[in-house]
Amino acid sequence: MSKYIYPLLIAQFLSAFADNAILFTVIALVMQTAEPASWYIPALQSVFLIAFVVLAPWVGAFADNYAKSRVLIVANIIKAAGAGLLLINIEPLIAYCLVGVGAALYSPAKYGILPELAGHNGLVKANSWIEGSTILAILTGMVVGAKVADYSITWALLGTVVLYLISAATTLFLPTNISRKPAPGSKVVLFFQEVGSFLALPRSRFAVLGSSLFWATAACVRVIIIAWAPLVLMSHNASDIANLTLFLALGIIAGSALVPRLIPLEHLRRARIPAYLMALLIMCLSFTEAVWPARMVLFLMGTAGGMFIVPINAALQEIGQQSIGSGGAVAMQNFFQNVAMLLSVGTYTFAASQQVSPIAALLTLGGLMWLSTFLVVLRLPDISSATARK
Repeated sequence: MSKYIYPLLIAQFLSAFADNAILFTVIALVMQTAEPASWYIPALQSVFLIAFVVLAPWVGAFADNYAKSRVLIVANIIKAAGAGLLLINIEPLIAYCLVGVGAALYSPAKYGILPELAGHNGLVKANSWIEGSTILAILTGMVVGAKVADYSITWALLGTVVLYLISAATTLFLPTNISRKPAPGSKVVLFFQEVGSFLALPRSRFAVLGSSLFWATAACVRVIIIAWAPLVLMSHNASDIANLTLFLALGIIAGSALVPRLIPLEHLRRARIPAYLMALLIMCLSFTEAVWPARMVLFLMGTAGGMFIVPINAALQEIGQQSIGSGGAVAMQNFFQNVAMLLSVGTYTFAASQQVSPIAALLTLGGLMWLSTFLVVLRLPDISSATARK
């Protein structure tokens, strides 16, 4: 693979670290200033996701029409501005929404540049490295961000601003390739035309719907754990919850490392197996009542999740590069998966307001994921057989 993979890994690690540090800093900020309403923490997650949905017709085209390496710089500066708003005591929902705008722009450029750097043979491996380093950033960002925020909110926010700026500077080492010229006409109309053509093919449809299912489930688990851990494990601060989800992140790193040997692009249908396992493990989590069994279940859940999402991401990027543009394909993926995440988190938020327990929510979520996986893979052909016939 290209030597440019390494500065990309460093830049996206720093940016993802800061993304998760700032999330737990905002949670600590809200918990320290007042007892938040039951809907407030899920609302924070929702305002971050809304940017991915609303901006999808523009951010993908922007990533394909300009050098993706420079788009990453712009996105990091926007994220740093969101952290700066928190420093001057702007409403957290508004400031964190701006961080979401930067993230919505960052994602199509980050994943869209991979086919340019790795090629077909290295794409699953490159995604494995990116996903593993991203989850490592999530893991360390959560733990360090929560601990620094418990000590000082100001220092935690200043640290995230510095990390975003260092990430932007590292991105200067990447090449400045431009995928395609801007297409004429309305970006919104063009986006939905591309959606129709992209989803017409079983393989690309599976990539979009499969990633949507994974991230909707992961977002919901993350929010449920915030309510489940205090109820079942008696964990009452940001650091305790971050330490618990550490094992989920470690599992995703392990799954991402294993998957290049087990699920190549030619055998994409195999990804359904870890998806079924992830659903069963979510249901198992609802029956755990102690910290270490919960950690082990979360680790195995993350391993299955990593093995599910990495080949799906690689397939989508390759299909996108050959059709509508890799940045456009990732933006489309972000649109669908963030709509799914908003629906899942919003549904849980409503359920929590109706006094549904997090234990019941985990059982229901696991069952829904198992059923959804079955439906998503129902029409996916055996890619290896199709390739052999050609």
